Amino acid sequence: MLVSRRYLHFVFGIIQSGLTSLVASGVGSAALLGQGTFFSHWMMAWLLSWGVMLPVVILAAPAIRSLAYRLTRDDDPA
Repeated sequence: MLVSRRYLHFVFGIIQSGLTSLVASGVGSAALLGQGTFFSHWMMAWLLSWGVMLPVVILAAPAIRSLAYRLTRDDDPA
């Protein structure tokens, strides 16, 4: 199933926030590796952090993109 390109910002935000929160919650849950509760704790932490990060990413991405654009320059193709 493909989504219209006009929703690219939202698709990007869903993927980026999901992946980032998955990795961060895994790192935060690593202390539970020896206790046998790592996976369940990781998944619960991931769902919670993804729910928090998704709106942050969707709302902040345009401002971050604009700031990054102002902090960089085009290379001269000379």
